[in-house]
Amino acid sequence: MSAKKNTSATHENTIRVPNGWLMLIVNIGLLIGGVTLFVLTARAGAAGELTAGEGALRVITSFLLEGLGVLFLLGHFTLQPNEGRVLILFGSYKGTVRTSGFHWANPFYSRSRSGFSFKAPAKRSAKISLRAHNFNSEKLKVNDKRGNPVEIAAVVVWRVADTAQAVFDVDDYESYVQVQSESAIRSIASLYAYEGDANEITLRGGGDEIAHELKRELEVRLTKAGVEVDEARLTHLAYAPEIASAMLRRQQAEAVIAAREKIVLGAVSMVESALRELEAKSVVKLDEERKAAMVSNLLVVLCGTAEATPVINTGTLYT
Repeated sequence: MSAKKNTSATHENTIRVPNGWLMLIVNIGLLIGGVTLFVLTARAGAAGELTAGEGALRVITSFLLEGLGVLFLLGHFTLQPNEGRVLILFGSYKGTVRTSGFHWANPFYSRSRSGFSFKAPAKRSAKISLRAHNFNSEKLKVNDKRGNPVEIAAVVVWRVADTAQAVFDVDDYESYVQVQSESAIRSIASLYAYEGDANEITLRGGGDEIAHELKRELEVRLTKAGVEVDEARLTHLAYAPEIASAMLRRQQAEAVIAAREKIVLGAVSMVESALRELEAKSVVKLDEERKAAMVSNLLVVLCGTAEATPVINTGTLYT
């Protein structure tokens, strides 16, 4: 019988800690009290006012006060706006402080945690920035929906929403964001074609739709790390170098064909209008052969790429 996997997510618990300035006064009081007690004990012992047991007890007490004062000084920490600190006591998560200012907490709370590895361990501070971060991906080569290799890159604006998940549910949340962002970009690029029909959403033409889908894909992947995605947009999109020239020629050919179609349609409409006006105003009567010659000449003039050269006909169409 296989053991069940523990897939429960850690959730942030926001707590408040004592004011750092108030505890600083207490710490200074402990330090001054320990020194004062030691001096008074030394004077009383020199004057013979204390027994050996009483003197030893006062000396031990003074050292304890000094030790507590020094130890409590280690519990002070500061937080800037949009910063949080995860409090870990002997491996147990106790809560997260999000309030900016000067604070004091149990000096035994862990300031950082690092995992064992045969590689150099990367220290991850228990203090986490809650500000917005930008991740600019590298140019990735991906096959689009039609199998064409394209280069694509994106920028992702993200922030830590749940500090407990960021620290405990993934090994390194910043590296996790980078890897999952690149994976999401590859996934989105493979679902759409670089370019296509007018009714089709493409990587090139569907800016807002592609950005929305990319953000949704990132949110699904990064929720596990307690990360919230503010915005995600493509910053680079192009055919891969090995097919870029061929695709450019295809685009140019399609543009030429589209332009020619419009020119021909316009020319036919103009010829039709000219014939209709000539017949309506009885300017000249043309038989079918002369109409065909006139249509041919007009189409050559209207559809030609070079300037037309007039030819003077000294005879008739039948000679």
